[in-house]
Amino acid sequence: MQILSSKPGIDSSPSGCKIRRLQKCPPRSHSLLGATVHRTTEWARVIRRDVVALWLAARDPRVPWYAKALAAAVAAYALSPIDLIPDFIPVLGYVDDVIIVPAGIVLAAHLVPAPLLAEFRRQATERLDRPTSRAGAAVVITIWVLTLGIVGWWITRS
Repeated sequence: MQILSSKPGIDSSPSGCKIRRLQKCPPRSHSLLGATVHRTTEWARVIRRDVVALWLAARDPRVPWYAKALAAAVAAYALSPIDLIPDFIPVLGYVDDVIIVPAGIVLAAHLVPAPLLAEFRRQATERLDRPTSRAGAAVVITIWVLTLGIVGWWITRS
């Protein structure tokens, strides 16, 4: 890869697309919608990685207690199915997903020492890049189907 820019971290691919190292080049879309979808997808990946990094930070003994407490609270809230404002309420239901969670991530990330946060982000990226288990998903789906079947049988029997 040739370095065409004097800015650190920016390379150019053979197609002429300037990209940052370790990031994928956006699809060659000439539409505003395509670019917006790409930016949103990347933003969601970063949020997901940072939530996992905060979960790792909350479990590490090198992180100060106040940063651990906030990191654990943010990670638990982000991964919890319970929201402050239910998602079925129009517009307001997604406010916590779009504003509260990222703001909590930013605040918690500022409290975790920078070298540790970089290490946790690397670990989180490695964890997220692991292949998913289709067999595990099949087991969970089977358990749900069996549970629903038993509940349905119990309701119709009564």
